[in-house]
Amino acid sequence: MKIEPLIVVENVEASSRFYQELLGCESGHGGDEYEMLTYKGRLLLQLHHRDAHDHPGMWDAEVPNGNGVILWFRTNDFEASVSKVRKLSPEIVTEPHVNPSAQQHEIWFRDLDGYLVVISDNMGDARK
Repeated sequence: MKIEPLIVVENVEASSRFYQELLGCESGHGGDEYEMLTYKGRLLLQLHHRDAHDHPGMWDAEVPNGNGVILWFRTNDFEASVSKVRKLSPEIVTEPHVNPSAQQHEIWFRDLDGYLVVISDNMGDARK
């Protein structure tokens, strides 16, 4: 089993560019209705325009994007990831810090559609 998250976005092409720059992934599909972002040949994230197709229950205009969802990505190069975040200039929710519970570096921010995104490192993995 593996997870293949799909998020609803306003502008698929802009969101695709954002995540490609942020995560170093690449387009596996392309287009203005749907995108598959891949990393080293594996599906990482799907983007879907909110009005492109009729998928019951996929999007509710009354609920803010990302309500109850955090897109969490782990990196081996936290400082480089923070530099990419700063270059993209999203709304920073929590500046880079060490989460004492998880024992890892984290930065929390919002993407173009308001989804909460976290990038963390592997610092806490050594204690396991």
